[in-house]
Amino acid sequence: MTHHLTGKKVAFLLTDGFEDSELTEPWKAVTDAGATALLVSPKPADVTGKNGHTQAVDAVVTSVDAEHYDALVLPGGVVNADHLRMDEAAVTFTKDFFEQGKPVSVICHGAWTLIEADVVRGREITSYPSLKTDLINAGAHWVDEEVVVDQGLTSSRAPDDLPAFCAKVVEEIHEGVHAGQTA
Repeated sequence: MTHHLTGKKVAFLLTDGFEDSELTEPWKAVTDAGATALLVSPKPADVTGKNGHTQAVDAVVTSVDAEHYDALVLPGGVVNADHLRMDEAAVTFTKDFFEQGKPVSVICHGAWTLIEADVVRGREITSYPSLKTDLINAGAHWVDEEVVVDQGLTSSRAPDDLPAFCAKVVEEIHEGVHAGQTA
């Protein structure tokens, strides 16, 4: 089924050290569906992935509000995710999407930011396997599946899961606000 995202604005929250394909493939999926993708970062300049992909930052996280976006995507990468979970503005920005019921998509180590935002309790989620204990300790129900959707929260494990992840990201953004997507 084809979903059109014309008029939707999707924030991609990341910093240096992201997993390149976990940015580029979902970015392509949402823009191909008609959405406007915007890179939000704690950094004011370009960000560089662990494999060398460089992309311009559209907005600094301290100057944006989740209210102005329709959805959030959190790419993984150990360094990226570790830095984001330590950035108060990034964590607050993430939590705001949950408080507004908006779709949030996360892959790989990106779930660390969700743990820090305290939004996984009682939710079914997957991630890179090394985050299993962290997510369980934060109150999530962790499963080892290619892609998991729980009331607007889409999660996947790793780059191998990107085809299924991208399809669900587009579908959930198309569906819009989810009543069960709460902080």
